[in-house]
Amino acid sequence: MRPHLPLDGVRILITRTRQQASELAAQLESRGAQTLPIPTIELAEPASWQAMDAALADLPRFDWVVFTSANAVKSFCERREQVGASGSLPRVAVVGPATAKAALACGLEVDLMPAQYVAEALLAELAPQVVAGSRVLLARASEARDVLPEGLAAAGATVTIADAYRNVVPQGAAEALASALHDAARRPHAITFTSSSTATHLFALLEMAGLALDPSILIASIGPVTSRTLTELGHPPQIEAGQATIAGLVDALTTYFVE
Repeated sequence: MRPHLPLDGVRILITRTRQQASELAAQLESRGAQTLPIPTIELAEPASWQAMDAALADLPRFDWVVFTSANAVKSFCERREQVGASGSLPRVAVVGPATAKAALACGLEVDLMPAQYVAEALLAELAPQVVAGSRVLLARASEARDVLPEGLAAAGATVTIADAYRNVVPQGAAEALASALHDAARRPHAITFTSSSTATHLFALLEMAGLALDPSILIASIGPVTSRTLTELGHPPQIEAGQATIAGLVDALTTYFVE
């Protein structure tokens, strides 16, 4: 008989992409949780590669390249290889450890990562290193916030934004979500949100399906930016990770259910 685990009997819905859900699911399941992956976002190519391709052709002239997600890093590296871009790389700034890991995996050396893994902290640490006229390439999702480009421009940088990918709604997600919420045996005790996009898409899916979220279902957020989006949507989280990482989110869920 296996020992009792802290999340035994807790059903947790995971809204991450299919490619990214496994890490969160594995950590939750190692603590006894039953996981229900229903992705509310799916990655797609940007509407146009024009900005990215132009930036890649001019890459050695940038002073910094900034990544705010692991997905942006992967897309940047794949596109760089596809178009055969060469030349020296600028300094690299990333928002957090998952993004840093993706950068290292494709051969990029990370020069700056903030102590807190949010865009505001990245801006606070990067802005003092940006001199007037510095050229900064920001590779990001099409739907990203403007905290970084506006803040870096205010610090004197010339900022180029290159969309690396889009977040779209997966086919069949509304039906899968409706099925899980209608089935008492599968209905989650908590739903995890790891980005603002997962939040906005889930509540859009609920609206498409004509459903309201049962107030007994807990909402767990990976960090303050996602929490702000959830609050704006009318669903402030009961659980927020102390550090904006998957491990931090798992720890926060564990603490909540153990206490």
